Amino acid sequence: MDRPDVPGDWWTDFYSGLCLEYVRHARDEEQSRAELGFIQAAMGLPTRARVLDVPCGGGRLAMEMADLGYAVTGIDQSDALIHAARTEAEFRGIVVDWRQGDMRRLPEDGSYDAAVCFWNSFGYFDDADNREFLRSVCRSLKPGGRLALDTPLLETLLLDAVQEPRVWERAGDLLALEERSYDHESGRLESSWTFIRGGQREVRNMSIRLYTYRELIAMLEQAGFRLHEAYGDLDLTHFELGAPWLYLVTTKVGNPDS
Repeated sequence: MDRPDVPGDWWTDFYSGLCLEYVRHARDEEQSRAELGFIQAAMGLPTRARVLDVPCGGGRLAMEMADLGYAVTGIDQSDALIHAARTEAEFRGIVVDWRQGDMRRLPEDGSYDAAVCFWNSFGYFDDADNREFLRSVCRSLKPGGRLALDTPLLETLLLDAVQEPRVWERAGDLLALEERSYDHESGRLESSWTFIRGGQREVRNMSIRLYTYRELIAMLEQAGFRLHEAYGDLDLTHFELGAPWLYLVTTKVGNPDS
């Protein structure tokens, strides 16, 4: 596959059209329950804890957390996703504080008990802005506040991307094809996504920075996090080489390094 031409701000246009439908339907209720169970078990949040879901996408997890009694703020850069989330929450009678905004510039008031960044939502930016996102999360949390992050790593995804460069997925009546390759010069996974419904076809390009576990931990510690708990799945299995994914819970112990 040729490397897709991905602009530096690819995310501003990626989540539109058929991709919105994919985001809303690609994760089923069983997956959502598993992720919610992980968040509850691994983070141990008290009732009415203030939780920041960023980026919240279509609000799938934010609404489930709010339904359990957490006070949730959902932030995403996509007006369309925030509108869809707000519409569904109002229909279901669920209260979430929805905000359209940049995930690198969060409410840095130190008032949140926890933050959640799920569904491969880390690594969108260059190294400096990825670090800034983690710093902004840290500044938004209370001392002792915790961040739950799910992300692929170079160790978890590289071999899979090489062996299976084309992956088909179905979400309702929509088909999605991801064609992916790893650019060793930039350290990024470059993907071309094709969304198909009937005779309708749309292509979007994505670029995700893949870090090693060691690189990610170094960034978190520079941002003020320590006491990392690393899992390889949603059943709290200890993370080790060969795990398909990283589910990390880490704790704010200080302020970001200057």
